[in-house]
Amino acid sequence: MVHRISRRRALGMLASAAGMAGLATAGGTRLLFADDDERAAPFLDGRVVATGIPGASAIAPVGTFLPGGPIHDNPALAAFTQPGRVLDPARILVGGRSNFGAPKANADQAEGAILSIDPRGGGTLAVPPGFAAAGDQASALGGAVQLYTAQSPAFLNGFYNPTAVTAGQTGVSNPLDLSINNAFGRLWPANAPYGLDGPGTSTIDDPDGRPLKGAPNATTGGVYFDGQTGRQPTQVVPGSLAKAAVGTAFLSRSPDGSGRAVFAVVVADGSIVQEHTGKALDGLAPAGTIQPLAGRRWSPSEADRHLTPRLGAIVNYTPTIVLYVSQPFSNSIRAIDLVVGGPAGSQVLLPAGSRVIRSRALDQPVALAPVDVEAENPNWSSNTTMEEGSDLYVCNRGGTIVRMRQDGSVVAVRRVRAEGRSLGDARLNGIAASPDQARIWVTFAGRLPGHHDGDGGVIELPAF
Repeated sequence: MVHRISRRRALGMLASAAGMAGLATAGGTRLLFADDDERAAPFLDGRVVATGIPGASAIAPVGTFLPGGPIHDNPALAAFTQPGRVLDPARILVGGRSNFGAPKANADQAEGAILSIDPRGGGTLAVPPGFAAAGDQASALGGAVQLYTAQSPAFLNGFYNPTAVTAGQTGVSNPLDLSINNAFGRLWPANAPYGLDGPGTSTIDDPDGRPLKGAPNATTGGVYFDGQTGRQPTQVVPGSLAKAAVGTAFLSRSPDGSGRAVFAVVVADGSIVQEHTGKALDGLAPAGTIQPLAGRRWSPSEADRHLTPRLGAIVNYTPTIVLYVSQPFSNSIRAIDLVVGGPAGSQVLLPAGSRVIRSRALDQPVALAPVDVEAENPNWSSNTTMEEGSDLYVCNRGGTIVRMRQDGSVVAVRRVRAEGRSLGDARLNGIAASPDQARIWVTFAGRLPGHHDGDGGVIELPAF
């Protein structure tokens, strides 16, 4: 294991050096640091994987679920990871604000779904707008597009958890982020069912798209909501999802020794909560720790009119735990150091200081992704966990991607093009990196030049 990490770190350093040299010499192109104009960045040409995804937002590779976890070890769950199935490791998961024809479970909440998409075909997948009308894990285009979960009756928390206080909540509703516990658990979307200013949900979803079967906490089941699912009888740290859940990242096993998963969830009021599979929700950091998104909106343009602002969250786990959260309205990233604290038997994670990363290369950073995804550690493997020493990708709404070191120094900047064309009025809205470090996927909202669909979709790009 030590040999593998060292080798990957060395490869990453070589790649960074090669990228820097290429920028400095190829065609006289300049290496872009903080004071340079992002318009001078080289183009990064990509392929349009899918269109027809309204409000395309969160994106993640499914990746490999490791031995020792339920999705790998339980044959009934492992069946969903077989080739062509909804959690085939080669597929990507993409969030959007449509039910794709499935009926709504809650009339007062926003629609929303997570699609499972096979990105390996050569053409563009035009997602049919009503393909999921049957209300289950429907598929279209020969199985290349499948519904994973939606704001629909088939995916209610009450299906497996009828006594939960959140039995009437669904697997997703207007999903804004997605973190996957590939190490020993399941999939955790973060949702804004009532927009940024209303209460949010964070869910634990099984491979069938329904919230957690066999949940260790009967009160919560598989959905955390508003102030209803705090730790009982009292919280170690006050906190709630009183506003939308706008970002999420896996935080490994609880430090209390229970072995249960814990996730960080960023709330639209700028607070951060931590969610324990067994002991429900505690706070982590107070409101205003992150620049709040509540009350904010993008421009009133056609592309942005129904688009909920979001942000990105990823974790460095060694030698210390650092949570990186983008702040799109201040063109910055906050890095928060986390340590273990609290009473014996109920230890939680606590902030131990933070710093703000600023750079002129940051231009409304809506999402983050590890350059080198941690894919093998049985305690930490996740699309939102950085391999030791990894750089991070920053997705800027205006159409650029920044590769940045964890100290905030810029390695490279690229301007995204789709099949040789500029993005036009479309805006980037999410980013993910493949576990093999070969590809980047970004979501976009709005109309791409050369495509009739004006809703949103996915672009695949080479890693850099």
